[in-house]
Parts: sequence; structure tokens; C-alpha cells
Amino acid sequence: MDVWGDVIGRGASYFDPYRELVARLGHDLDREAVLDRRQVRHRELIAELEILPGVREAVVEAKRLGLRLGVASSSSRAWVTGHLERLGLVGFDCVRCRDDVAHAKPDPELYLSVCACLRVEPREALALEDSANGIAAAKAAGLRCVAIPNGMTAGLDLSAADLRIGSLAAVPLVELLERLA
Repeated sequence: MDVWGDVIGRGASYFDPYRELVARLGHDLDREAVLDRRQVRHRELIAELEILPGVREAVVEAKRLGLRLGVASSSSRAWVTGHLERLGLVGFDCVRCRDDVAHAKPDPELYLSVCACLRVEPREALALEDSANGIAAAKAAGLRCVAIPNGMTAGLDLSAADLRIGSLAAVPLVELLERLA
């Protein structure tokens, strides 16, 4: 977890799980076979994922309040848009992914790009993050940040966020905004 905690939220080029596996085993493997098997399993696990509690309601509430919504992700655009579509998440005014910037998280470039796209000053924006690298990127860009850990990041140090909550279902969006005002 100490290695993985540093990887979560970064771009794909930061960490090569195959090289890590080979280093830990001490011998080479059939790279293509391992990566093909990993990709199949990854798709199976992702397909099982459901939208996190409170997310759909928060998006609807944000739109009702007239807020502009963006996505800043270190994942590929195909991965992000595929999951937004799969989950039926609509209403985002701007989506920026690692394909759109020179540097992924923890660099602030993704967040600065989304703020520019939304025509919002970073100090007026709020990031919802689940990883330490995402929090570092948001804070370096000048955003306020709420940590909402997932199953993989719940045990990591997310204390750099301005606030930590268990899920978006735990706190209505209006209350969350009031807490950070």
C-alpha cells in the first residue's frame, strides 16, 4: 500500500505495474500475457463499479444552484468519458484528462486547465478528491479541496484537504459549500 498510495491519482506513465511485479519476483515474465490478463481483469472490475453514494444527487444539486462542473482526471479521456457515459453522469461543462495537459497530478496543470475552461478563478473553485496526489494538485492550483476517500484510499493520509467526508451522501452540497465558505 505504501507504493500504491503514491501511485493513485497520477498519470499512467508514473508507474509500471509489470516492472514492479518482475522486480518483486526477481525474474522476467511474458509481458504481453501478463498485461493482457491484467487488462481483462481490470475491465471486469471496472464494469462492476457503481456510482458512489451521493454523486448523482450532488451533480443535480450543483446544476440547480447554477454551478459549473468540471472533471480533472489523470486518467485517459477515453476511460473518463466511457465511465461518465456508462454511469449516466451528465452535466459536466468541462472535462480535462491527462491527454489534454503536459503534466498529470500531482502537478496543478489539470486543475488550472479546468478552471480556465470554466472561466472560474481557482480560489472560487472546489475540488472533490479521493487521493493524496489529487489533493496536492488541487491545493497547488489554489482550490479548496474536500477529500472523499474510496476503498483504496481510505487508509491513506489525505490530511492536506480542507475537509474530509465519508461520502457525498453524508453531507448535502449546500452544507458542504457553507462549511468551506
